[in-house]
Amino acid sequence: MKRNIAIVWGGYSSEIIVSEKSMAGVYSFLDKDKYNVYKVKITKESWSVDFEGAILPVNKNDFSFTLPNSESSIPFDFAFIIIHGTPGEDGRLQGYFDMLSTPYSTCGMMASSLTMNKFICNNYLKNFGIKVADSLYLNKETEYETKSIAEKLGFPMFVKPNSGGSSFATTKVKSEDKLQEAINIAFNETKDVIIEKFIAGTEVTCGCYKIKDKATIFPLTEVVTANEFFDYDAKYEGQVEEITPARISDEMTKEIKSLTSKIYDLVGAKGIIRADFIISDNTPYLLEVNTTPGMTKTSFIPQQIAAAGLNITEVLTEIIENEFDVN
Repeated sequence: MKRNIAIVWGGYSSEIIVSEKSMAGVYSFLDKDKYNVYKVKITKESWSVDFEGAILPVNKNDFSFTLPNSESSIPFDFAFIIIHGTPGEDGRLQGYFDMLSTPYSTCGMMASSLTMNKFICNNYLKNFGIKVADSLYLNKETEYETKSIAEKLGFPMFVKPNSGGSSFATTKVKSEDKLQEAINIAFNETKDVIIEKFIAGTEVTCGCYKIKDKATIFPLTEVVTANEFFDYDAKYEGQVEEITPARISDEMTKEIKSLTSKIYDLVGAKGIIRADFIISDNTPYLLEVNTTPGMTKTSFIPQQIAAAGLNITEVLTEIIENEFDVN
């Protein structure tokens, strides 16, 4: 009998539009001969499932739905989480599914919570020799002066939501007179903000997943854009050149793959993650760890899977089936 797979998308932030694109990608990738695949949308207002064009409510008590004009209930056997941001990337949904003993595709609650907080995650990893940019953390209760921030980090610098992704509300700031505005923009997206020192160099990203005793680390992608940085338009509107494999030395490729594998273990990851780096003076600096990477047809992970000579449908099937083998 086919398992019922829920592609869980939506969320509570501006990233819902990216989540919808990733949901469509995952839906196209999953094996429909092996699974019954459903699109489950989660927002603050409702949880719903698209059943043959009808939008039906999801029962949160057991993660199921009832067929129209029937008392028959269909339980979801697995959640493929593709919500970027809260509540799908920060551990909240993971905790819910853990309580229901429903397997899911992403990292667990603790790893998701850790990696969602960029400042805490990067400073945690710094203790293990992972190089990261100098940074400052602000929440809405923090007392700060833009002058002291400028003196500490210098210009240019990045101001961005501490617990967001997809480059929403991220600003590259080149002068103090623009700093407060950038901080305000970031606070409009999340309740806390990270400000990072700018590092010039070559940006690359590396995907990875591990099951049982098998580790798969994908070829690196080099990110080249004429924009100020790899912003939303670069990521999702095609204003970027993505080169896989990256045009860097074999030695640097090997080092970044090793770092990605190390980071995977240090944060206690599960499923597919992506680690983003900037290479400056032949030294890789971690930018961030993404535990719910984009899965549109043109996203990094599908590109890297193809470059590795792998079949994405088989990779996602392997990740799903691994959760049933270990549970």
